[in-house]
Amino acid sequence: MRLEEDWGLENIRLVDLPDPEPGPDEILIRMEAVAINPRDTILMRGGYGRKGGNPPIIPLCDGAGTVVALGSHAKGFAIGDRVCPNFSRTWQEGQIGSRSMEGAHGGPLDGTMCELMAVPTNAAVKAPPHMTPEEAATLPCAAVTAWNAVVEQGHVKAGDIVLIQGTGGVSLFALQFAKMQGAEVVLISSSDEKLARARPLGADHVINYSTNPDWHKAARDLTGGSGLDHIVDIGGGGTLEKSIAAIRASGTISLIGVLGGAVPSVPLGRVVTQNVRLQGVTCGSLRMFEDMAAAMTLHKTRPVLDDTRFDFEDLPGALERLLQGGHYGKVVCRFG
Repeated sequence: MRLEEDWGLENIRLVDLPDPEPGPDEILIRMEAVAINPRDTILMRGGYGRKGGNPPIIPLCDGAGTVVALGSHAKGFAIGDRVCPNFSRTWQEGQIGSRSMEGAHGGPLDGTMCELMAVPTNAAVKAPPHMTPEEAATLPCAAVTAWNAVVEQGHVKAGDIVLIQGTGGVSLFALQFAKMQGAEVVLISSSDEKLARARPLGADHVINYSTNPDWHKAARDLTGGSGLDHIVDIGGGGTLEKSIAAIRASGTISLIGVLGGAVPSVPLGRVVTQNVRLQGVTCGSLRMFEDMAAAMTLHKTRPVLDDTRFDFEDLPGALERLLQGGHYGKVVCRFG
C-alpha cells in the first residue's frame, strides 16, 4: 500500500512494485503484520512537512515479519527469524539527536506496509519468541516510546505511584512497564468499560475523567496529598495543566501525545518552584528496543490488541478506526 499522488488518506493505493533484493549488510523480511500509530495519520496528511519525505511513499513505521533472505555479509540473523524493523535506521542508541529521524520508516523513508522489506541488520530487532506476528508488530514505535518514558528517562522504580492517561497503545504499554518496575499505577479514561478491562493488566486505581473532571485532585488524594511520582501525559494541551497540579515536588511528567491540543496553559510558577521535570518523549533507539524486547521475553508480556482486526488491503479502515478513538490497545493489520 502506498501514498501516491499527494498527501491525504484518500491517496492510499494498492500498487505492485519489483521485489527488493537485500544488500550485502541487509536482511529481507516478508512482512506479516503492521500496527497503526497517531504518527502515521499525521504524517500521511502532510503534518510533518519536509521531515516526512514526499509521496510516493510506503507508510507506517510498525511491523513484524520473517527473514526470508540474507545479504552476503549479513550477520546476527538467520532465515526464519521473526523480526521487527526498528523505528529509525539512524537511531542506534542514546536519546534523540539531530539525525535520529532521518532514517524513520514511513516517512521520510519507505515504511512497513509492504509484503517484502529490505532492512540493514543494524536496523532490525528479533521479536520476543512468545508473540504472534500481530503482537510483535506493535513494538517498534508505541512500545519503545512507553519504555523510553517509563524506564529509560522516567527511571520508574518499585514503590513509585504512576498515573497514565488513556487506554491506547502507548498508555497500555506504559501500564505494563510501570508494573514490571514494581510501581503502583493510576489509570484514567472516559470509559468505565475500558477501565474495567485495564484492571487485569495491573491498574491499581482507575478514574473516569468524564464523570470526574477533577481527576487530578482524586489522583493526588490517592497519594495522601503529596502528589504522583510520574505522569504519562497523552493529552498535551488538554491535560498538562492538571498533570502539573497532580505531580509531586521533583516529580516527572512524560509528555508523549498532544491529543487534547498542542498549545497548553502551563502554570510555570509551579513548575519552577516545585522542581517539576517535564520531558518530551518520541519513540527510542535500537538499543532501547533490544532491552525492552528482552524484558518482555523474560516476563512473557503480551501487547494488548484492539478487538477489531483488519486485512492488508483495508489500511484505510484501520486508520479510520484509530481516528475515531474507540479502540482499546493497538490497531493492527494482518497480511494475508
